[in-house]
Amino acid sequence: MKIVPHVSLVTVIEVIAILVGAFSGFVEARRKRMDIVGVIIVAFIAAFGGGTLRDILLDKRPLFWVQHQEYTILLFVLALAVAPFMKHLRHIVSERLIVVADAMGLGLFAVAGVSQALAAQMPIFIAAMMGVITGIFGGVLRDIVCNEVPMVFRDGKPYAICAFFGCWLYILLRQVNVTEDIALWSSAATITLLRLITWKFDLRVGRP
Repeated sequence: MKIVPHVSLVTVIEVIAILVGAFSGFVEARRKRMDIVGVIIVAFIAAFGGGTLRDILLDKRPLFWVQHQEYTILLFVLALAVAPFMKHLRHIVSERLIVVADAMGLGLFAVAGVSQALAAQMPIFIAAMMGVITGIFGGVLRDIVCNEVPMVFRDGKPYAICAFFGCWLYILLRQVNVTEDIALWSSAATITLLRLITWKFDLRVGRP
């Protein structure tokens, strides 16, 4: 009985993260003047890339978006709904909104990843790394497909460090028997907040 709320909550978090990831894909694809097929592919990669790599590394089959076809259906419906507004997307969406969406996606994907890695009985350090991979890799693949050096590698802002810290916070909270709900939401909120702080104050690592 205890497993059901856990699965339910992680699923909710994963769906929200997919929507946020797809949104970033829509914006980036439009910036590159791609057609609707390109937009769908970039959104798909941004939304599912990190979780796919996580599932491959955890040897989990079927992949999460194959097991839950409603995720892909949701993405296609969303892409078709957004299509008429593509020409105006960059003008409608502010930079601040893009950054907030990116930060939310990082936090939500990361905590979903670390939670599922622990559920697969991975060692805690590996679980934290799985969270980081889930959080950042969709954006890495999105930027590569769009012929850009991935943002996480080029601007010196500590995306991965924010995710890593938040994943360890989740692990710590679970170790001291904090409920799953509180651990997940607290860790996701912490990652999101850290990412926004690094953007607001232009904090960088390894670059002046």
